[in-house]
Amino acid sequence: MIYFILLLVIYIGIFAILSLSLNIVTGYTGLLSLCQAAFYAIGAYTAAIMLTKTHVNFWWILLLSGLIAALAGILIGLPTLRLKGDYLAIATLGFGEITRNVLLNWDSLTRGPLGISGIPPVKVFGFTLDPLQKVHYVIFVWIFVVLTYFILRRIMRSRVGRALEAIREDEVAAYAMGINITKYKVFAFGLSAFFGGIAGTLWTVYNQSVNPSTFDFLLSVMLLCMVVLGGMGNHLAVILGAVLIEVAGELPRLLGFSSLVPPQFKQILFGLILVVMMIYRPQGLLGRRIPKSKFVFAGASGGASSDQAGGGLSTSGGAGDESGPGGSAGSSGEERQ
Repeated sequence: MIYFILLLVIYIGIFAILSLSLNIVTGYTGLLSLCQAAFYAIGAYTAAIMLTKTHVNFWWILLLSGLIAALAGILIGLPTLRLKGDYLAIATLGFGEITRNVLLNWDSLTRGPLGISGIPPVKVFGFTLDPLQKVHYVIFVWIFVVLTYFILRRIMRSRVGRALEAIREDEVAAYAMGINITKYKVFAFGLSAFFGGIAGTLWTVYNQSVNPSTFDFLLSVMLLCMVVLGGMGNHLAVILGAVLIEVAGELPRLLGFSSLVPPQFKQILFGLILVVMMIYRPQGLLGRRIPKSKFVFAGASGGASSDQAGGGLSTSGGAGDESGPGGSAGSSGEERQ
């Protein structure tokens, strides 16, 4: 039982990185993406091919897997810039299925439906990671979870993160404030794909084999459920969502009555979670993080005029402007619309 719990903790860590990466596009930028499993697969197969056919250092393989996945994210981000909502979801779903079919039919490189097996264990700082020593992998994977969390937290609290949130709230107003919509959307897809590729590498290193059937559409749906359940736009919330979804999916095995539960239990669970959360709590369990403003309305104390209060408002919503004309530009953009 202890080995199964450790295995569950490893998978939770990998899915936490995937949900954090999807949160960049869906939670912060407001784009519905269903191709995160494709980036996960690209990173996993890149690592598998490099580990079986070369003797490159693991850290270079990790970086290369993330960069190739990021390149794929940029390639899918560029042609889908004008798409929103359901149309973007269909386009990203198509990309995910194309990726899976390429992996399934490119026999000379990916070995088709057989997948790639016999991947040797990696050495990290001279220490060989043995899959039988699950405690080592738990520590290894969760170090990456912590690093991913703090890196993305720092990025999303910077000017880049504020620009992505502005695009999510009102794309027209963000454009009127001088935000380059194209650049930031492509950046969001590329960054999300990069960390998806990192998670794929960790999956390959632990399982020592990859198979195309792992990276199907239902995996993307499960990741979306993790983000929605915890709370879009909140890093800790999506980690909580990953924990809850993975534990709930493996609950029959933990309690010992897996033989009584149909194989489609997970699919039913994911659909039920999405429906219930969208109806009763669309903001998720923890909700979206609301940044604290550094500016206070002086008019509340009776000592400032309404013009000063208006200036404080335009500054707190700023994406680079410090005076009233930014607000007038946004309003003129709405009139043109």
